[in-house]
Amino acid sequence: MTKILLTGFVPFLDYKINPTMQIVENLNGEMVDGYEIVGRILSVDFQQSAQQLKQYIAETKPQIIISLGLAGGRFKITPERIAINIKDGEADNNGYIPVDESIYDGGVDAYITNLPIRNMVNRLCEEGYPAEISNTAGTYLCNNIMYEGLVYAKQHKGIRAGFIHIPASFDLAIQHGKIPGWNIKDLITSIRLCIEETIRATND
Repeated sequence: MTKILLTGFVPFLDYKINPTMQIVENLNGEMVDGYEIVGRILSVDFQQSAQQLKQYIAETKPQIIISLGLAGGRFKITPERIAINIKDGEADNNGYIPVDESIYDGGVDAYITNLPIRNMVNRLCEEGYPAEISNTAGTYLCNNIMYEGLVYAKQHKGIRAGFIHIPASFDLAIQHGKIPGWNIKDLITSIRLCIEETIRATND
């Protein structure tokens, strides 16, 4: 059976809730147009999360890899265009703070996703969900995981990989107090629509 690896993260920094976990857990095991979604959760740890992703890829052998991340403060669904070979930012959940580090020494400076991000954004907007392409996944864990997924995709013909940032859920927005939020059901539906567009592009 053809599989889609869908990943999210545990809570981190000032975000005591991570809606990517809820989305991944909700969609885990769902069938979409003959593809099975395999949902997995990653640690917010630069070293551990990369190894976890590689392990999940080895276990599931997915045709499609879609990783999700929380972008607290954004108010649109934002598929990411590019991942860069840099780790830099605030502390991960184990207190590690990378500064100007390469993900891979001597690695490619950047990779562009081969997910159909324009189709995703168009479909979401048509369905009434605010969305736009983002041209920066930052330099924190989200970029790190996007880069790792794209390294795998470049090494294996026919594999699609990429990353989607989501806004906070209502629960997180209330808990945090200073960021906008979406209904979790709308977040789940939006990611399902992105998956549908990816399958369509893969099958064409």
